[in-house]
Amino acid sequence: MEKKYMERLIGKYCKIVTKEPGEERASVVTGILEDVDYKDGFILVDSEQGLGCLRINTIIAIKPRRKHYTEEEKHKKKLLKLDEEAMVGIGTLIIFIAMVLIAAVAASVLITTSETLQSRAKAVGTQTIREVSAGVAIEEVTGYTDAAQTKIEYLALTVRPRAGSKDIGLGLCTLSVLYDNLTILTLNESAVEDVNTDNKTVFYTPVDPGSPETIVNATSNINFGVIAIHDPDSSITNTFGMNSGDRCVIIINLSAIIEGGGLPAREGVSGTLVPEIGIKSQYDFSAPAVFSRRIVKLD
Repeated sequence: MEKKYMERLIGKYCKIVTKEPGEERASVVTGILEDVDYKDGFILVDSEQGLGCLRINTIIAIKPRRKHYTEEEKHKKKLLKLDEEAMVGIGTLIIFIAMVLIAAVAASVLITTSETLQSRAKAVGTQTIREVSAGVAIEEVTGYTDAAQTKIEYLALTVRPRAGSKDIGLGLCTLSVLYDNLTILTLNESAVEDVNTDNKTVFYTPVDPGSPETIVNATSNINFGVIAIHDPDSSITNTFGMNSGDRCVIIINLSAIIEGGGLPAREGVSGTLVPEIGIKSQYDFSAPAVFSRRIVKLD
């Protein structure tokens, strides 16, 4: 029996025909060829009878063949194919649970982060809308000269909330006046009153009905006064707040701000009205060369 041929059959199920010297009949053994020992001259076969040895010089034929299963073996093999379930080890189960927990924590973090970002984006959007849409608008600027009509002593700025703007707190507004110096004014809450239609002009509006003191006299180099000209809900006079549809006149005392008692002819003055939230309004004008009357339209 060739060595190469024998080695190729190791591990295979084979049919082996042997004949002992002096015997007339050959015997057949079937089993798995486990090993070949050429030194001692035998092969190791795992047959149905068990593990055994056959001498190489007694082998007259050897041939690989398919194993014939008994009915019991066939039944077991069939059951194994039908059984699709498998046992899970405790280690695999622990890893699976850990992966589920990690996924749950990651999902929770993502959900929390997305909710926080959404809330922050909404707040920023609301604030941005307020900043863009809110504010006050200056509709016109009117001056009031001294008795000799040589200089402008007081300014009247007619203002209203911008379209889409929410309530504007006049007490939180700052007003700047730029001439030789920059002066910042705030509201004098004692100088807020409804317009008196019995008077010839708003510049004669008293601080209280029947009072000899007027709004213009209650202003100074640090405060401005307010006269409500359209305030159906009395929000301006009660809480110093303007809402949609309201209009008021802001009185500025230039005689207390500008050295010399007022704004001379041909001179210019500018400034801004800045609300707490929203767009600021600016005014910029020059006094005419000649004052033909005490009330001068400047815008």
